[in-house]
Amino acid sequence: MEGTIYSLIPAVIMLLLVIITRNVLISLGTGIIVGALLIHNFNILSSITEIWEVFYTIFYAEDGWQVGNIFLLGFLLLLGILTAFLQASGGSRAFGDWMMKRVKTRTGAQVMTAVIGIIIFIDDYFNSLAVGQIARPLTDRHRISRAKLAYFIDSSSAPVTVLAPISSWGAYIIGTLGTLFAANEITEYQPFEAFIQMIPLNFYAISAIILVFIVAYFRLDLGPMHTHEKRAEKEGELLNPEQDSVAGDLGDVFDPHKDGKVYHLLVPIIVLFIVTIGSMYTTGVIAASSYGLVDAFANTDVNLSLILGGLSSVVVAAVFYFSQKVPRSELGKILIEGAKTMIPAINILLLAWMIGAIIGSIGTGDYLAGLVENASINVSLLPVILFIISAIMALSTGTSWGTFGIMLPIAANIMVNTDSSLLLPALAAVLAGAVFGDHCSPISDTTVLSSTGAGANHIDHVLTQLPYATIAAVSAIVGFTLVGYTHSTLLSLLVTIVLMSIIVLILKKVVVDRRKEKTTNE
Repeated sequence: MEGTIYSLIPAVIMLLLVIITRNVLISLGTGIIVGALLIHNFNILSSITEIWEVFYTIFYAEDGWQVGNIFLLGFLLLLGILTAFLQASGGSRAFGDWMMKRVKTRTGAQVMTAVIGIIIFIDDYFNSLAVGQIARPLTDRHRISRAKLAYFIDSSSAPVTVLAPISSWGAYIIGTLGTLFAANEITEYQPFEAFIQMIPLNFYAISAIILVFIVAYFRLDLGPMHTHEKRAEKEGELLNPEQDSVAGDLGDVFDPHKDGKVYHLLVPIIVLFIVTIGSMYTTGVIAASSYGLVDAFANTDVNLSLILGGLSSVVVAAVFYFSQKVPRSELGKILIEGAKTMIPAINILLLAWMIGAIIGSIGTGDYLAGLVENASINVSLLPVILFIISAIMALSTGTSWGTFGIMLPIAANIMVNTDSSLLLPALAAVLAGAVFGDHCSPISDTTVLSSTGAGANHIDHVLTQLPYATIAAVSAIVGFTLVGYTHSTLLSLLVTIVLMSIIVLILKKVVVDRRKEKTTNE
């Protein structure tokens, strides 16, 4: 079964179940079981053993404790506790009141959220969780759905970090390029120079970011997003008793303190940002023995930095809270209820890691990569084909970085031996396809964390983001096809953006006309 077409079965079953049942835990669990059975030729005992091993190796493997995974899970718990303190102190309510006086429209609130997402570009995990903490009080007050907030977060995290050279993603990619160039004896580019030249070639990431602002400004609510927005405008997220969030709301658990101040929210968030970024740089400097930004971020310990930032922000939030006058909630209640809000997200993340390991063992990525290596294809079509294969791989495996690790060496090797002038477009196509697939994948950790940061139902987020991701991807496909034949970065980028704008205008007109017709008929 390994490395054959049958290796796609667990991913296909899982994705179908997600759509049919809308229950991500059942879907992931089924994918894990099916994958384990395929690996062990339906030997039940061996399959159970495989599932157990995949689970406990999340925490402990042959090389010892998996500290990075443990730190990330710990950070999620700390984030829940931080949210509880911000809620109980009245900081969230005070910030919402303060922002309502300055951002007076739903459009303004959405644009502001998108801007915040662009500013916090240093890491996708940090972006996904921090933007939610900052923007959620504002979007809730303006009755913007959590599904749309999750879309803004997700589409301004990975697309931004994959374009930024000074980010955890940028540093990782630059380091990978250095290894690839050395292995393939590529001397015409330096890794950093190549990364910079690849930025305008990442048609999907650029399209996704532009589309976020179009959606925010023009209120382009497509498909299921319209349903969520319509409900949120009428009822508000916090008033909806059937909202099944990944990160639960605490409004019914804590009564916000009447003396809450704006700085009770802003200062802990600023501390989270400063300590996390400072720790990322410091751990990178220690690991790389270099003070250079690129070297530091290429060797940083993101998860350790997140846990240090989380601890610092929780301590600051706790100090503010307990400096307030009574009445106050009990410390134990804040800790327990805050941590409980993150349990659903942790469950999904654990299962996502497990299905990722199962899919890795069964060779799904290797099979898809082999399709490219073994096919006789027109060289000009290689960038768009690499984009599509990378997207399918990231969708199936739920990992952008894993897709980078498999597909970037393949793309480099193919282009060096066919048409080196298309090397950078081909590498950019891999990056773009991986981000697109990651956006559409219900088992992507970034997708899970975006849902968590927004407090949105995970499957609602996946389904509402899909139409927008598809628009950006269709435009990118045309761009990568064009760059393969013309070798013109500027022309291909302009055509991508223009095509996306035309698609948006057509959809907006169709959607508006249909809604007017529906209103008239009613």
